[in-house]
This record gives sequence, C-alpha cells and structure tokens, in this order.
Amino acid sequence: MAAALTALALSRLLGPWNTGTGPAYRELADVLRLLILDGRIPLDTALPSERSLCAAIAVSRTTVTAAYASLREQGFLSSGQGSRGRTRIPELTPFGPALFGPAPSGPQPPSAGPLAPGLTAPGLTAPGLAAPGGLIDLAYSALPASGEVVHRAFAAALTELPALLPGFGYDALGLLPLRQAVADRYSAAGVPTQPGQVMVTSGAQHALTIIIRTLTDRQDRVLVEHPSYPHALDAIRSARCRPVPVAFTESGWDLPALESTIAQQQPKLAYVVPDFHNPTGMIMPDAQRRRLARAAAAAGTVLVADETLRDLNLDGVATTPLAGFSSTVVSIGSLSKSHWGGLRTGWIRASEPMIQRFAAARTTLDLGGPVMEQLAAAHLVRALEEPLPALLQTLRRNRSALLGFLAEHLPTWQVAPPPGGLSVWCRLPGPISTALTVLAPDFGLRLAAGPRFGIGGAFERNLRLPFTLPPDKLETAVLALRAAQDKLDAVPQLRRSLTQAPAVAIA
Repeated sequence: MAAALTALALSRLLGPWNTGTGPAYRELADVLRLLILDGRIPLDTALPSERSLCAAIAVSRTTVTAAYASLREQGFLSSGQGSRGRTRIPELTPFGPALFGPAPSGPQPPSAGPLAPGLTAPGLTAPGLAAPGGLIDLAYSALPASGEVVHRAFAAALTELPALLPGFGYDALGLLPLRQAVADRYSAAGVPTQPGQVMVTSGAQHALTIIIRTLTDRQDRVLVEHPSYPHALDAIRSARCRPVPVAFTESGWDLPALESTIAQQQPKLAYVVPDFHNPTGMIMPDAQRRRLARAAAAAGTVLVADETLRDLNLDGVATTPLAGFSSTVVSIGSLSKSHWGGLRTGWIRASEPMIQRFAAARTTLDLGGPVMEQLAAAHLVRALEEPLPALLQTLRRNRSALLGFLAEHLPTWQVAPPPGGLSVWCRLPGPISTALTVLAPDFGLRLAAGPRFGIGGAFERNLRLPFTLPPDKLETAVLALRAAQDKLDAVPQLRRSLTQAPAVAIA
C-alpha cells in the first residue's frame, strides 16, 4: 500500500506558513517544496486532495490548486489521478534548476569544463581511502582507538589463544566469553539476556546485512527514519528491499507518523537508531519506545534497533534499550564507536530462535569471526567503564567547541545541541549541501553531503558535522566552511554547477 498524507497531518507539518509576504499559493508551494526537500514529507507520498486540504488550512481551493500546479511544473509532484499527486524530486540537470534557481540562458559550459573562473577542480577522494594530506576529514564520525585499553585487551587475548588452537576455529554464533559479556551488559541495563540470545558479527553493518538477508525478500518494505544512517540505506537497497522513510520533526521522532505508516504499510522490518540517532544525535524517550514497540508488534513488523552509539551518552539521559519493551526487538551493537572502528566486532541480540535463524543464514556470508579479535573484544566489553568517562569528557569539550565556532562564524546555520553521539546535524541557510561538499576539498575539507543521509535527493539544506576532532581542528574546519560558503555566495553560478557530490566513504 502506497503512503498517503491526510489533510490534518499535512496542516500540522505546514505550521504558520501564510506570512502575507507574497501570493498565498506561492507561499504554500514554497513550504511544501521545502518539506519535500528536507525529507519531512517522504517521497512517493500522496498529498491530500485539494478539497480536503483547503478545508484543513482554511484557504480557497483556487490557492491549493495553484500551489499543486506550481509543484507539478517544478517536478516536485506527479500528475497522478485527480488532484492526489505523489511527491518526487525533479531530475537534476548539470545546473540543477529545481534546487538552485532557473538555468542560465545562452550557451552553457560543458559538464567536464571549469566550474567557474579562478576555481580549480576539487581534489576528490575515492571511497575507503584516507583523505589526502592536509585535508580535515569530516565525512567520518568516528574516534581513534582507546589505545592502552585496546592494547591490554589484545595482550590478554594472546595468552588465552593457545587454549583454543586445538579446535577448528569456526563458530557462527561467536565465542562464548564474548557472548556472555554482551548478555551481561544487556541484563545490567534491565533487559535480561542469555548468551544464546547473542550472535557475534564483524561489526554493526555485517549484523544488519545478516538480519535483512534472513528476514526479508526482494521488494519487501523496510521502514527507516528520514534522515538515516547512509550505510543502512545501502544495505536495504542492496537486498532489493524498498525503504519506507518517515520524517523527523524538529523535536525528533514523529510517533503518530511512525504508527500510521507501520499500520498502513506493514513493513517487514523497521530500522531505527533510538539512542543518539545518526545523524541528528537525538534520543528517543521511553514513552515513545513503548508506543513504537506496540505498533510494530500489532503489524507484525520486526523492530531492528541500532545501538552502536548508546554508550556515548554525553548528557546522562536515562533510557531503557528498545528490547526492554518487546521480546521481538532485534538489537545491534558494536565496539566501533566506544573503542575503535578497526576492531570490526559487533553483535546481534534477539530471541534464541531468531539467533538460530541468523546463524543459519550467516553461512552464505562467512563461517564466523576471527578468534583473536573476539577474545580481545570480550575484555573490552567487560571493561567498558574504564575508558568511557575520559572519552565522554573529551566529546563534551569538542561538542561545546564546535557549537561555539558555528555560532561565531556561521550564525545563519541552525544547530540543535545533541544529547549524545558523535555529530551535529546542521540546518543550512539554503540548499547548498552538495555544493559545499564538492567545493570543500579546495578549502582543506572532506564532507558528506546531506542527501547521502536521505532518499531521493532530500536534505540539501542539511550537513552532518562530527565533533570527534580536537577543538583546534574543529575551528579550522568551521573557518574553511565559512570560506567555502562565502565563495558560493560570491559566485552564484557555482550553486548551479556543483550538483554532484564526490563519492566518499562515510562512518
């Protein structure tokens, strides 16, 4: 069943849209266009009929008709049946007329030609490669290793390895000491867990891939938050599933929209990041977790909770893991954010029958994880409290510094301080995220454009900035962002020519 938006729900999204600064139909069309670009209205959603919307927002039908017609002309609304067009993103030309204004008249430069007089082509970075010397890499939201703690864990693992050498070394579930350590952490958080409910994986992305391959078929619907973690979206698309986006509000999760979408669409899975959501850094209150779990259970939807960032609780907000509200929740965890991405150790926590299904499906991907890393990970999971206080203190300092630099040097950017996680989600003064990303290497930066976190080109007005670097590097980065924005402001045609972001790896 395709998504549809009621007139009442759309009126709530519109807010106080009629300012009287121009024709009402144009103001209505402008606000609707921004809601689509920002992902607040998911793509392929049927807008309410003209008759029902004009009654809900108290305007003439002529106003709504003209606004819808304007959106159709700009490519943001399909013709559809009657007046119920479906939302879409217009196909971009090299000059991006829909996002950056009308295309220039007269001859246009070839796409491979110079971007603008005096501007050299940016140095692009291939996926998976480190940024070239001198570039500050803000595409990665990750930390260096908690050095001494990781070293000690591997030293201890080395002494334990000989006892396992007589075995074959293959174990689809993972080593018992690590599964026990993970189970104990869930039990301590109020979710009783046995080792049989845990499977060790090669990171959170590996865990999500196993879950999707086990529980979905091609063309199955998978609900996702909008914005969402890019590599989760990649995994869903790779499985040929259909992501069903539900937009965030300014205050976080839109529970009525989540509940109605789950009830209408009945997706096989719902992938959510309730603990310091990537990229916004928001945390879902327990009351919302309870409602979400209830809605998913009623629809037969399996909730997949990505808890990779749960330990990075900067403001000490107390919540219960989502699995505490339903026995059918599947949880994903990892050591990549709390200790080091290079460990490549994660896990799945679910019911024992579900874990057995995951283990059976895993053999199409691999036959188990490396033993040495699992032995070390068991020590790290049990000793998480040792490096965590210093890590949180450092992140609080970095967060404060980044917010201060943004307020001082980019005052038109809107940023809500996140209660945890590793990044802030910035609201830009215009749809310039991709343009900034393409231009950034000329100013010593590597960025991940906002649309990378969405579906169909949304979030051109957003940019994720991690606060994982020390304050001096963050200040340099913000000054470079200001210089890049000034360049865009000074040379307007850059916004039209910079419409394709470089391919970069994101974490």
